[in-house]
Amino acid sequence: MPSSPLPLDSFDLAILAILQRDNATPQRLIGEAVNLSAPAVQRRIKRMEQTGVIAANVAIIEPAAVGQPITIFVEVELESERTELIDAAKRQFSETPEVQQCYYVTGEADFILVITVADMGAYEALTRKLFFGSNNVRKFRTFVAMDRVKVRLTVRLPD
Repeated sequence: MPSSPLPLDSFDLAILAILQRDNATPQRLIGEAVNLSAPAVQRRIKRMEQTGVIAANVAIIEPAAVGQPITIFVEVELESERTELIDAAKRQFSETPEVQQCYYVTGEADFILVITVADMGAYEALTRKLFFGSNNVRKFRTFVAMDRVKVRLTVRLPD
């Protein structure tokens, strides 16, 4: 994440909009779409990668296609909110492959997790490891997704 916001001009925003739709778009085509040369597009993309505006270049995989059809949302409430225990929970959740996303939040819950698993047996085993096996988890609530209505990683860009 950038330490201070990088000033983005209309060219940068147009490039980001294209990359969010399809990160494999050739720089030549991006240049044609935004009225820049391919080398200028390349320089701008490299700068945005180096400054953290572009955090990663990844493929978005359909979980069911790779044997992980169940998406689960979990609210986790900790016993203690001491800094070292929160940091330990962050590390554990970050290192767990089934945890697709982890948010440290305000409110009753301390964390919201998005988890993908093959079946409920796999989720039960994960709860034993992450929640029942931790002295710092007070309680957790599970919400099983019935349908993936909208899943995107795009960020709304300024006009």
